[in-house]
Parts: sequence; structure tokens; C-alpha cells
Amino acid sequence: MKKPVVIEINERIIIDPEIQHGKPVIRGTRIPVTRIIGGLAGGMTANEIIKEYGVSQEDIRAALIYAEELVDKDEYYPLPT
Repeated sequence: MKKPVVIEINERIIIDPEIQHGKPVIRGTRIPVTRIIGGLAGGMTANEIIKEYGVSQEDIRAALIYAEELVDKDEYYPLPT
């Protein structure tokens, strides 16, 4: 049986098909990056996220950098005026 390919996004985020259905997670946890970003978007502070999910400030920063890179790669089209 083939071992699944684990993709390292950066030193703190990985994609492993056997963890959270292959969604990007904080390394060493099952915490999806989307949960970190969603918590921040929903008004949680970094300290609340650290306490709630057991991640570090560096993990939060890595999640934000990852999200920024994804948004930066998207193409945008101007709305008709």
C-alpha cells in the first residue's frame, strides 16, 4: 500500500490526506488553517485562539501568511460599471 503524500506548505502547515480529509492543518495538530482564519474573522483574539486550540502565535502567523498567498494567487476581474 502506498504511503500518502504529505505536502509541507511551510514549516508550520501541512496537507496530509489522512488528517482532516487533506485540508491544510497546523503541523502536529488536527487544527485546520480555516479554523484559525475563521476564528480571527469572527472576532477572536490571537490569545483566545492560542488558548482554545493549543496553537502558537507563530502558527497563527503561518496561517495568515498561507491565506494571504492563496488570495494573492487568485485572479480578479473588475465589476462592470
